[in-house]
Amino acid sequence: MKKLFLTGFVSLLILSCSKKENSEVQSTDSGDVPTPVVANVSGQTLIETSDCMACHHADERMIGPSYKEIAEKYSEKDIEILASKIIEGGSGNWGSVLMQAHPQFSKEDAKKMVEYILKQKK
Repeated sequence: MKKLFLTGFVSLLILSCSKKENSEVQSTDSGDVPTPVVANVSGQTLIETSDCMACHHADERMIGPSYKEIAEKYSEKDIEILASKIIEGGSGNWGSVLMQAHPQFSKEDAKKMVEYILKQKK
């Protein structure tokens, strides 16, 4: 009886371990908890669900520049550079306040965020 129970348990364990999950998971570079891969998320949604709004606002300068100020200073040709700034952080372009790095974002998601910001031109 013990042998039958043990065999059934081992079979169940192997079956459950070999079953694929329905949701993909992507690890982050920062060593934090893995982030679910979400397809087709807008730049606006990415911004609103991150910590961006703690320092930036659409219309007025806060700790960092407003999205409208950024849109006035940069153009479509700067998307790659600005996406890197979101991921790597930096300072000096808008004063001495350091922008925190956001390594949890993929390059594609950072580009979506920049595209949304650039649409905020006055």
